[in-house]
Amino acid sequence: MSALSRRRFLGLTGGAGVLLAAGLTGPRLFGSAATGELLTSEIPLPAPFQVPLPIPAVLASVARDADADRYEIVQRPAIVEILPGVRTPIWGYQGTFPGPTIESRSGRTTIVRHRNELPVPTVVHLHGGRTPPEHDGYATDLVLPAGGRYTAHAGKHDPDARLSHGARDYVYPLQQKASLLWYHDHRMDFTGPAVYRGLAGLHVVRDDEEDALPLPRGDRELPLVLTDRAFAADGSLRYPSVDQTLSSVPGVEEPYVEGVFGDVLLVNGAPWPVAEVSATRHRLRILNASNARRYDLALDPPPPGGGSFTQIGSDQGLLAAPVVHDHVPIAPAERYDLVADFGRYPVGTEVTLVNRLGTGTMAHVMRFRIVRSGVEDSHIPDRLGEIEPLDRARATVVRDFSFRSGKVGGRHGWTIGGQPYSPTRMDARPRLGDVEIWRFVADLHHPIHLHLVHFHVLSRGGREPGPYDAGRKDTVDLRPGEAVEVIARFDGYRGRYTFHCHNAEHEDMGMMANFETT
Repeated sequence: MSALSRRRFLGLTGGAGVLLAAGLTGPRLFGSAATGELLTSEIPLPAPFQVPLPIPAVLASVARDADADRYEIVQRPAIVEILPGVRTPIWGYQGTFPGPTIESRSGRTTIVRHRNELPVPTVVHLHGGRTPPEHDGYATDLVLPAGGRYTAHAGKHDPDARLSHGARDYVYPLQQKASLLWYHDHRMDFTGPAVYRGLAGLHVVRDDEEDALPLPRGDRELPLVLTDRAFAADGSLRYPSVDQTLSSVPGVEEPYVEGVFGDVLLVNGAPWPVAEVSATRHRLRILNASNARRYDLALDPPPPGGGSFTQIGSDQGLLAAPVVHDHVPIAPAERYDLVADFGRYPVGTEVTLVNRLGTGTMAHVMRFRIVRSGVEDSHIPDRLGEIEPLDRARATVVRDFSFRSGKVGGRHGWTIGGQPYSPTRMDARPRLGDVEIWRFVADLHHPIHLHLVHFHVLSRGGREPGPYDAGRKDTVDLRPGEAVEVIARFDGYRGRYTFHCHNAEHEDMGMMANFETT
């Protein structure tokens, strides 16, 4: 634990002078609030709202028994059509982008065998999963390529790494409530390029509590995976190599160290798509799977009387009660469970999901065309899920962590507590079952993710939690200079886990740390 006092922590509310006093300086701190650099496409881009919204296929199990459902996924290169008429090489789970969706029941074990047919090692992390440490996707627990094409290993960096050759079974007990999780590559230093190339997919957990609610379901439940990408002249995905991070812009060092932005906004792997919907309520299950880009989502035109969305859930499942929003900001790795009532519009209306943080090609996300009437068979109850309260009095330990820029290997990078990531250093050792308060302070935008546990936001900027902090979360977004407190019960499993910034480039450049439940 650091010596940062609660009074000083609560004073870090975003002023530049306070940031400097706290030592939280970073690249272009007083420039744009966006933390990232734009890669532009070298190919003509399609007009928006021309392609239908694809829905990722639900993966069929290969075996079921009394104890578990078993699945198999091959990680492999593929050529897909993302932009109409353009062939784009990807790395995909089952060769698709996004990967297939896995649907599971709470309390029933899911076992996923991943076979690696890519030319590089991979690691699979079930983001939001309450998972034993050996199956959590620790950053050095590599699945080496099948066929022995890759001989390097993690042992030189981490003597405790668990290496698999060709394939690995990931076991998920799923002792947790219904929620929208996602799985993605988590290899040390290479999460950003791997996810950018396509290694991400949804994992939906369902339970009886959620099933009993009269929420929209079937084709009125839409998963929306948001990503941004840039395309090279040959149709391939543009991403800066290590060499390209060395600046060619005068006065700016290593521009992509802040994060990679693209200029094509994809929903479920399609550019600015269209969904034809009935004039009824629809459940929108939204994941920001972008490397670094934030969005602020709203409907245009807004429904009569306002209140574009009713939030019913966050990262880790249902809220206790619904919350109405005119717009919702979403950082990388965050999820929202929203209901949009298209019955408030006349049939024939076109409603655009817009990004209030975007300009140009990033201003629009997708479009809903209300093409027919429908029988409304859903409603949103006043009470949703049961959530265990966690208050300050139950906390046994308070820990402080600063997220800021620094030197990593002699180059510009990102640190937690002034130190870049090391798999051999332990930064916190919570006792199994204990409740702890963790305090985060940021120099720039940082979405902070804890493995294993969910948490509740206690305060933001020394005040009450914000309007988007409700419910059980596993990722919390910090604005430049902001201080946030979260409270969590560290239960489930003993072992080594990580917490990190989910700006993928920040994570790859050192902004990750370890904790061990003991």
